[in-house]
Amino acid sequence: MILSALLRADEIEPTLGVAGVALVADPAGALYEPVSGALIVADLHLEKGSSFARRGQMLPPYDTATTLGRLARLVETYRPRAVIALGDSFHDRGGPGRLCEADRASIAALQVGRDWIWISGNHDPEPPQNCGGEARAEMALGALTLRHEPSQGSKAGELAGHLHPVARIAIRGRGLRRRCFATDGARVVLPAFGAYAGGLNVRDAAFGGLFAPGALTAWMLGDAGVYAIAGGALRPD
Repeated sequence: MILSALLRADEIEPTLGVAGVALVADPAGALYEPVSGALIVADLHLEKGSSFARRGQMLPPYDTATTLGRLARLVETYRPRAVIALGDSFHDRGGPGRLCEADRASIAALQVGRDWIWISGNHDPEPPQNCGGEARAEMALGALTLRHEPSQGSKAGELAGHLHPVARIAIRGRGLRRRCFATDGARVVLPAFGAYAGGLNVRDAAFGGLFAPGALTAWMLGDAGVYAIAGGALRPD
């Protein structure tokens, strides 16, 4: 059952304010900054399936194509002037070299007519070879700072990934767990965008100290919308 069928509250406009900047929160798990025209995603983890296969754990080898297909639909919707991937775009250092020709061509097609920026992550600290675009450690976007791993302490305007946030709620005796944007209005931790990327509950200790006390809101991804859930309603796993 979709999230909208479980929630009584009306769907709110998916505009997420961060340090005074209005961002469009898409239910696919991306942010769009309309002033710069930037589409922002985190933790694609491309070629995770092939990485596991190399270690003997066989998964269907379609995660990269699925992830790129979802990203292509967002590019078609928003027509961004830039796409910014917030690190862990590839699951390991060898991921770019394992891309099949079709997926490599998909990346190239997505880059046509726009800037493309790969932010380095802990899984992919080096620039991806033969994948186009520009590699950076982090970057500024107006009042926003974009990086892979969230910084400890108060960092107004920070957009980061790395932690793969998910939120869990209970409604009418039923539990629901979904990927989410985690924010206190000052910073946002984006959900993982990759098809095979897992998730960490926002009540986990790894999120400790990132958000102002009592200010956490989880913008849960629904099938057709994004829903803001106050921190007090969130449940641990």
